[in-house]
Amino acid sequence: MRKRFVKHGNSVALIIERPIMELLHMAVDSEVEISTDGTRLIIEPVLRDAHRAEIETAIEHGRTRYGRMLKHLGE
Repeated sequence: MRKRFVKHGNSVALIIERPIMELLHMAVDSEVEISTDGTRLIIEPVLRDAHRAEIETAIEHGRTRYGRMLKHLGE
């Protein structure tokens, strides 16, 4: 997807469509982390503690259930 910056007062803005916002579980007031690797602009949603806990629980469940299999596949 290609986008253009638009003028917003004395600044510029990047318009993000609603389907992308919904996919990332973000709203108008969501906080984002903006960084760069020197050539790209990286915009990531800041995970709230409750959401982060859910993700960590899911990762641990996956490790417990599929860890041996994944280790075996990596060999």
